[in-house]
Amino acid sequence: MVEWTEFERATIQDIFSKMDYESVGHNALARCLVVYPWTQRYFGNFGNLYNAAAIMGNPLVAAHGTVVLHGLDKAVKNMDNIKAAYAELSVLHSEKLHVDPDNFRLLADCLTIVVAGRLGSGFTADVQAAFQKFLAVVISALTKQYH
Repeated sequence: MVEWTEFERATIQDIFSKMDYESVGHNALARCLVVYPWTQRYFGNFGNLYNAAAIMGNPLVAAHGTVVLHGLDKAVKNMDNIKAAYAELSVLHSEKLHVDPDNFRLLADCLTIVVAGRLGSGFTADVQAAFQKFLAVVISALTKQYH
């Protein structure tokens, strides 16, 4: 079980309370698909992903980015038992979708960059540490089924 400080809990709650899910989700997923093009193989039904402009303008990328970001709400609401909250998603991603578990880390890195850009000087080292700890716990929960 993960131990959260009051600062970490408050920080995560604060970040997500101010989140523009549509914009941040879209930008994080699009960045992941551009920077790590091999991740595109899971989105073959999304149509044109041939270059950065096509990816950024793709409405299916935008929609899925929003879905992914809203999926993090489950972790925010269940910080004391994220692994149990993500048990079904772990099975889905490992057994049905066969997603390479390293892709969760890549997307988390892209999400961190986008959130840092939005928060600007408010994204201090302490805030980053709390955010990345949160994402690491989510990734661990999502990859649980792979072990």
